[in-house]
Amino acid sequence: MDTDITRRALVGAILGGTVAGGALSPVRSYLRRFAPLSGTAWNGATDRPDSQVESPYGSATLRYDADGVPNITADSEEALYFAVGYAQARDRLFQLDLQRRLMRGEVAAFVGEAAVSTDEFHIRMDFAGAAEATWNHVSDTETGVLVRAFSDGVNRHIENESLPLEFSLLEYEPDLWTPADTMLMEKQISWNLTGSFLTLRRAKVAKMLGREAAEDLYPARLDHDSPIIRDDESDTQNSTNQFDSSGEPSAEVPAGNSVGTPLLDWLGEFERDHGIGSNSWVVSGKHTKNGKPIVANDPHLNLMAPPVWYEMNLEVGETRVRGVTFPGVPFVVIGQNQAGAWGFTNTGADVIDFYRYETDGDRYRYRGEWREFDTEQREIEVADGENQRMTVRKTVHGPMLERDGHRVGVAWTGHTATETTLAIYRYSKSKGMDDILAATRQFDLPTQNLVYADVSGNTLYYVTGRIPRRMVNGEKVRGNRIFDGSAGDGEWKGFTPFGVSSWEGFVPFEEKPHVINPDMLATANQRVTDDPYLSEGYSSPYRGKRIYELLDEEVESGTIDGRTMKRIQDDTLDIRARNLVPELLDAARGTNGLQSAVEMLSNWNRRMERDSRGALLFVHWFDAFREETFAEEFKRAGLDESYYPRDWVLANLEGGRWFDGEGRKSVMVRALRKAIETIDQEGYETFGDYNTTRAITHPFDQSFLNYPKLPTDGSSHTVNNYRVDSAVGSSWRMICPMGGESEAILPGGNSGDYFSDHYRDQLEAWADTEYKPMPLEIRGDVAVAFDGGEQ
Repeated sequence: MDTDITRRALVGAILGGTVAGGALSPVRSYLRRFAPLSGTAWNGATDRPDSQVESPYGSATLRYDADGVPNITADSEEALYFAVGYAQARDRLFQLDLQRRLMRGEVAAFVGEAAVSTDEFHIRMDFAGAAEATWNHVSDTETGVLVRAFSDGVNRHIENESLPLEFSLLEYEPDLWTPADTMLMEKQISWNLTGSFLTLRRAKVAKMLGREAAEDLYPARLDHDSPIIRDDESDTQNSTNQFDSSGEPSAEVPAGNSVGTPLLDWLGEFERDHGIGSNSWVVSGKHTKNGKPIVANDPHLNLMAPPVWYEMNLEVGETRVRGVTFPGVPFVVIGQNQAGAWGFTNTGADVIDFYRYETDGDRYRYRGEWREFDTEQREIEVADGENQRMTVRKTVHGPMLERDGHRVGVAWTGHTATETTLAIYRYSKSKGMDDILAATRQFDLPTQNLVYADVSGNTLYYVTGRIPRRMVNGEKVRGNRIFDGSAGDGEWKGFTPFGVSSWEGFVPFEEKPHVINPDMLATANQRVTDDPYLSEGYSSPYRGKRIYELLDEEVESGTIDGRTMKRIQDDTLDIRARNLVPELLDAARGTNGLQSAVEMLSNWNRRMERDSRGALLFVHWFDAFREETFAEEFKRAGLDESYYPRDWVLANLEGGRWFDGEGRKSVMVRALRKAIETIDQEGYETFGDYNTTRAITHPFDQSFLNYPKLPTDGSSHTVNNYRVDSAVGSSWRMICPMGGESEAILPGGNSGDYFSDHYRDQLEAWADTEYKPMPLEIRGDVAVAFDGGEQ
């Protein structure tokens, strides 16, 4: 077998996003040489790194505690973040390199043609250009010197230590890390949370199925009674205005041509996962046992080996901060310091717009004038193939995305210089709520729901990120259309792509939804307020509604503590089932062949627990119900399942065209028969047979690198969140009671080193919704001492 070709096929599958069970079978014989503890790829993989490292920034010490968390102390912040860079490279170097190559469009250079399409998208979007603009903007700030020190720490490890086994497997070496690479990680995180082509999808549905169908499937507002900011918090001091929301916008999908199918199908490969969400809540001391507030957070992101998050515990001077960050980012993103704790969930604000232009060759018309596209010739290096040349075009609004003769312009808030890195750094050093508020002003990207509490008893909710106001003919409009870019419709005043923006046409900080000192507030990606201009990508309200139900029950007691928070994070009641199973039972009773299923669902408690047969049947029934409702008509229209609406829409969809004249109940019964057939074919006995950690895989998807297959609880719409079909779920569970002991857990382990005891040591506890301590005290034996001498 040609091992070089096989290697590239392997990496092409990994980075093209096509890895699935069995997809790598052609390379299994090749991988025998990488069998654990044998084969040439393992040479040097077990070498111990240096325990003494010279640092040009001063002295520091790296310890690892009992859970593999780096505990780092230093004489100065520069020395601290040099050591942080070294530790991240020591534990997660392959993950760092994989992320930046993907975002820079540099994958085909060692993969081959399989990655050309992926590289093309990332080059056309020019995430790297946006990262360079951001680095130029922040390089001379207090944060700039720390990002340089971090980069030097990463490179100290690259240049002097053995590389992780993945590099041996792929037979290449990583480039040195740069400060702009760290800014690129900010862009990657933000794109994963806000990069949506929903506007384009909605336009295509309107074209293929009609405007009325698009309005049914993509309503401007999900009609429910559990927004983040409830009426009982609306009168809180400085709570929120309504975004100047006089004049409700039409819920109609505006008329206009849709983007061509080849372009939209291609873009769909790189859209954020719409299942990604999170939970968080903050409870004031008014309702807690010790009279101090509590913060809880569990962000729902892609689950993988190693995890998307990396935990750190840092101490320098008066600052002690512990929590998680994304590999490649020096500062704690979610966590706590000696003054307070903070967490985030995705807001779903609409921060991306699309434009059509009148064009003439290399020109486009803008406000009555013909302008030349900002044009650059780029070459995609292709291993063992012809390099691909491409022309990258930009307009005054941002990049042009092009495919098979179809074009659309893009404006995204991440395409300009942003200051989020400064905000996150200042959270670490904050001494109370005033510092958090000041830092949050600089949090440009992405739009998030911040929850915070401190030891002084303060609580806080604030929407972060820049939110554009769109104007057409002097009137404010939603971003649910493809704008006429030639007329300048919908453009964002003060926005400078790949430069520094003034943000003057965006929602002012004081006007963004917020609540100062709420008694209790919960976020789960549901609608923030009733303001229709704010969001386009908010989630179905099931999790948010359930969290508020549980908190409302508890506040009456006044005895909320950490154990209460654990019970809520472990809750598995699926409100979809609570709402729909009675209707399903009514439809299925008395139907031949369904007596057993009816009895099972009648006796089921609506909880998605591993030993439940009812949960197994329900999750397969809901999937079948969705398919039976939409598949046939969508297929006729050339629309795949990515165009299906949110679960809330399906659950509340009434008769008419969607049930093909036979009625909703008949479709529900047919779906139940299909679910029973699927379960029988797969041989599942309980929900835990299906709902396992098998989805949490290493990018190579090989058994020796993957985590063990363990049964677990939770569904896509339970508070204890896990989605085995998409490998999304609680990527970090954290509970921080002020005046108490904080606890947390990762879905796997903190180390990306296959040989480490901490490669997967937290997985079983995570699957069982258990926790480990999260102390601020520095613990562990010294692993690396950084000498402050000259390098």
